[in-house]
Amino acid sequence: MYLTRTEPESDQSWFYRMQIVQGLFGDWGLIREWGRTGSKGRARTDWFGTELDAKDARFDLHMKKAMSGYE
Repeated sequence: MYLTRTEPESDQSWFYRMQIVQGLFGDWGLIREWGRTGSKGRARTDWFGTELDAKDARFDLHMKKAMSGYE
């Protein structure tokens, strides 16, 4: 899932990317990457016991980002 947010008046834009992956030991990771568009950005992986937990976390983050202007 790839989200973007732009502010034309200040000529700035940001990205937020989320991806669910399966780990080697049956756990599930939610990889998040974010930063200014055109930059390397930052990354973080949160691990969950089930795929459903990872999907729920992704959905919660998606809703929070949508409320702050990401599309």
